[in-house]
Amino acid sequence: MNSHSICGEAAAPMLLAAALLGCLATPVRGQAPVEDLTGRDQAIQRGQLKAATAYRALQDAQYEVKLAGQDVLNARDAQQAAQKHAGEMKRRLDDATKALAAAKEKEAGARKDYDAALVDVDRAFQKPPK
Repeated sequence: MNSHSICGEAAAPMLLAAALLGCLATPVRGQAPVEDLTGRDQAIQRGQLKAATAYRALQDAQYEVKLAGQDVLNARDAQQAAQKHAGEMKRRLDDATKALAAAKEKEAGARKDYDAALVDVDRAFQKPPK
């Protein structure tokens, strides 16, 4: 007999076979056929299915909240950029309006000088030659 074995070498295969047979003979709760379920087991199974479905709906809703929140942040950023751009465009419009007013004023001055020069030319034509 081996000094490490309690029952001897012949008992080891018998113990292994008994352990395997014990495992196979023990019913596994999750593997029972549907028709063998009791009313309580059926209620538990329905409740678990309902809970799983509700949890999936919760996950979907949480994902939609995440997407909607990102949309809000993106829209806010775009709105701020648009406001900044609108402010810049307003400043450019004001500058262009001032430049137009200055150009019109310069044109009016040049027209006045031109008209005065034409009057001088007309006067020169009206004078008799000497």
